[in-house]
Amino acid sequence: MVSEAADAAAAAGSAPAAPGAGSAAAAAAGAAPAAAVVDRLRAAGCVFAEDEARLLVAAASSPAELDELVARRVAGTPLEQVLGWAEFCGLRIAVEPGVFVPRRRTEFLARLGIDLARRVRDPVVVDLCCGSGAVGAAVAAAVSGVQLYATDVDPAAVRCARRNLSGSSVVVEGDLFAPLPVTLGGRVDVLVVNAPYVPTDAIATMPPEARRYEARVALDGGADGLDVQRRVVAGARQWLAPGGHLLVETSRRQAPGTVEVFARGGLAARVARSAQLDATVVLGAVRQGDAPPLLGRVGDAVEPLLQQAPLPGGNRPLSEKGGSPQAARG
Repeated sequence: MVSEAADAAAAAGSAPAAPGAGSAAAAAAGAAPAAAVVDRLRAAGCVFAEDEARLLVAAASSPAELDELVARRVAGTPLEQVLGWAEFCGLRIAVEPGVFVPRRRTEFLARLGIDLARRVRDPVVVDLCCGSGAVGAAVAAAVSGVQLYATDVDPAAVRCARRNLSGSSVVVEGDLFAPLPVTLGGRVDVLVVNAPYVPTDAIATMPPEARRYEARVALDGGADGLDVQRRVVAGARQWLAPGGHLLVETSRRQAPGTVEVFARGGLAARVARSAQLDATVVLGAVRQGDAPPLLGRVGDAVEPLLQQAPLPGGNRPLSEKGGSPQAARG
């Protein structure tokens, strides 16, 4: 049972205390998590039992609440949903029950979007299929003057994203581009998309944490996993500004299919790959012949370049992050 929040705790050495830190349960446990909690988590198959126990102890305001949190985790609820937050690009992202948990590999999509947005003065950025709003939150934290819009079809995700994207950011509920203000047409500089890309038949093979506790609409990409990507690309050109870019997270295996989708939609596409995060993103330029910046050959020097830029929240570069990113979307 791999957990992104526990992965973050293991990488950082200690996790920031959740609300309720300094509670009676934490004081009783001292600096180390209660041995009984660790034992329960290990028995349930939690790979990072000690780190998860530390986070759960810090989050509990009483022994009774701790027991309830541990019981939910042992039953299979994702740790991030138990805690109510996930670490992403150094930010604490609120995560509600049923909402797609932001994956560590998606930080690569966020970083590419940040790099492109920083090249434009007062950029307009849209986070499509935003889920909890993690990617948009990372962009908003790292890019000054950004005008950020985010959409999702899932009401629970939209509610969650509004908690994470405060201030001038606009979060709207609806299918892909449909809820966006028409005045954004032809003005979007960076369109970042983490659309569902798990093939329908593969959902049954996903970890129980994903298929039981995350909305199917956030996972199911159709027969080949590319159905939503096709719809995104089909509508992207009317929203992108001249010189604007579309960035879509995909899998390494599906990348050639995603590139073909971009080509059929009239977008010049390149593939960016992060071995560190096991992440793949296809970047498309709005005009034929406009190769997206950052790349020479496929994946050429992208990760070292991104490691040099400061991360929102002041966390360490990608090269210093440890742990095992989750393998498939979910």
